[in-house]
Amino acid sequence: MLKDHDLQYLKEWLSMQQPHTIADELIRVDSAGMALVFRLLDKGKALAVFEELDPADQQEILAGMRDRAFRELVEGMDPDDRARLIDEVPAKVAKRVLAGLSPHERQMTAALLGYPEDSVGRRMTPQVVALHRNLSVAEALDVIRTKGASAETVYTLAVVDDGRRLIGVASLRDLVTAPTDWRVGDIAETEYVSARATDDAEYAARLMRDANLLDLPIVDSEGRLLGFLTIDDAVELIEAADTEDAYRQSGSEPLGGLYLLATIRLLASRRAPWLMLLFIAAIMTINVLDFFEENLAEVTALALFIPMITGTGGNTGSQSATSVVRALALGDIRPRDLPLVLWREARVGALLGVALAIVGIGIATFFADFQLAIVVAISLLVVCTWAAIVGGCMPLLAKKLGIDPAVVSAPMVATLVDATGLIIYFLTARAVLGI
Repeated sequence: MLKDHDLQYLKEWLSMQQPHTIADELIRVDSAGMALVFRLLDKGKALAVFEELDPADQQEILAGMRDRAFRELVEGMDPDDRARLIDEVPAKVAKRVLAGLSPHERQMTAALLGYPEDSVGRRMTPQVVALHRNLSVAEALDVIRTKGASAETVYTLAVVDDGRRLIGVASLRDLVTAPTDWRVGDIAETEYVSARATDDAEYAARLMRDANLLDLPIVDSEGRLLGFLTIDDAVELIEAADTEDAYRQSGSEPLGGLYLLATIRLLASRRAPWLMLLFIAAIMTINVLDFFEENLAEVTALALFIPMITGTGGNTGSQSATSVVRALALGDIRPRDLPLVLWREARVGALLGVALAIVGIGIATFFADFQLAIVVAISLLVVCTWAAIVGGCMPLLAKKLGIDPAVVSAPMVATLVDATGLIIYFLTARAVLGI
């Protein structure tokens, strides 16, 4: 529609679409197209579409806006979305955003920005409905009608005492279905799940998923209510964390946007540092081959099975590392489970090694002789066991040292196992063949 300059049909199309649909299409056009589409939206839908966008795309739209439209847009944003925008845009843009806010909105945003980076305090919404425990259900419903319009969520309601300390939660359904003369404190669920504002945001999001919550209460160190982490923000946090892990497990850095919109230079820059690191690490393989050069010269058939040994070891280690990194992300295991993981992966690796050795001994006999086949079979058994141990333990050790486990996952493990697998192969050949 933009290409054909069919603005009338574009306006009709925009009026019929949901905000998330418009946002998905909007990020595929250039800056001028974004600005034009945004001007065709009514104020309410424009804000909804704007909040669906990533901060980088939001910045593109804000850059082309006049001051009045700019102020109206950032003023209408939810405080947590606004804090996320300020976190990720240049300082000049962030300053303009804060300057365009009313004192009340600026105070709420500044409060969120005061929490540590990556903490749930930065992603929570302070716009919630808190009910005193002594209110009757009828009074509580009046409070919801009065304050609910400005709250981001009313489906989960915080129940507090005189000091605004959280003592329970109640759902809107509980209030609507309860007798109007009951006290809020009587219907509140006192065994609730909550998180502190300084807790890691990803941890809080996964806690919500595990507890099947729509909203997670966020409190300070003394248990006072600060806000809620809502389900939409939790889903975004988990998606972002999983995307980051997926990129790093493949030896790359996250793009931070759509693949087709990324420049060739950006794609290369995200991959180059990892490739360079792995390239340097691969020098170990050259050193091993150089050290065992005489053995290769004496039994040239050994060279035939080097790709099989290194490839099998690398694949086994990558499988193990991927499983452990994922289990760490889901909270299934912790660094203190290292001995259990080591023992478990050693047995898995040995079982896989036995299966591959049985196949390998037949292949090696066909291409060489039975004595070399024995070397290949033993090497496969040992290399698979070793690779599974390395792949299982490295992410846990990284986590214990405060390093992202995904950083030391598949590519790094495969490169390390390549070099050590060759050492195992040549040492086995020396022992069996007497070279």
